[in-house]
Amino acid sequence: MPVVGFLRSTSADGAQHLVAEFRQALEDAGYVEGRNVAIEYRWADGHAERLPELAADLVRRQVRVIVVNGVAVKVAMAATATIPIVFVVGIDPVRSGLVTSLNRPGGNVTGTSIVSGDLIAKRLEVLLELIPRAAMIAALVDRSVAEPDVEPQAVRDAARMLGRDAIVVTVGDEGEFEPAFAAVKRSGAHALLVGGGAFFVTQRRHIVALAASNAIPASFMTRDSVEAGGLISYGPSQRDAYRRAGGYVGRILAGAKPADLPVQLPTKYELVINLKTAKALGLAVPPQLLARADEVIE
Repeated sequence: MPVVGFLRSTSADGAQHLVAEFRQALEDAGYVEGRNVAIEYRWADGHAERLPELAADLVRRQVRVIVVNGVAVKVAMAATATIPIVFVVGIDPVRSGLVTSLNRPGGNVTGTSIVSGDLIAKRLEVLLELIPRAAMIAALVDRSVAEPDVEPQAVRDAARMLGRDAIVVTVGDEGEFEPAFAAVKRSGAHALLVGGGAFFVTQRRHIVALAASNAIPASFMTRDSVEAGGLISYGPSQRDAYRRAGGYVGRILAGAKPADLPVQLPTKYELVINLKTAKALGLAVPPQLLARADEVIE
């Protein structure tokens, strides 16, 4: 029975829906967990320093494929140059050196990138539909990501294009969130864009709680944060990304080579709104925004 390694820098809590999509895609490809394929799950629980040993353990177990998120991908690449690696990342895979090109990745690595060049601008446009009078926008960015300068510049460019001022606050660990929100509050920002990345997904409840206690309307990239009480999210569907990753793993188990599987880009975006949070912030959600939402949490 072939064994698949599933490695994420986050905890298992909150990732069950991604695992379910991944397993369903494997089943659709003819591989049912426990019947004709085994899956070894490894979770770093937000401690990136644990990833090298977790990746090395999967290599020692001679798994056939390793599925990784963005924080874990380079660790897995350092652990093996032969075992196929399928990633789901929020960075540009070519610019960050994961693959040689999107169409012909080369080597043992391919996957799905949920990065989108104009995603920040789109997120800001959606947020301003909800808070049209917001003149100052703050952004909370994870400085430990692979491309730490890309997101801050995209925020400044998008704000300038839409005639708004912007302040970017960066964090690198959990202890920096409260000072970061204090800085956002001092800036007089009327709304907050929360950056992407696995670290922020892991810390979503902490971020949502701080946004609520500081009465700052916050936009997130993934629905997980809105389900945890965040105001609004707009971004590529992570469920769809893990479904695609499962499809690629099925093809690799059937004999395909990662070098021949093009890196996939997002095609499905989700808009999720939490009406209870909007009411707590005293915001009236425009009917046209509600009509476009993929999900409204009441």
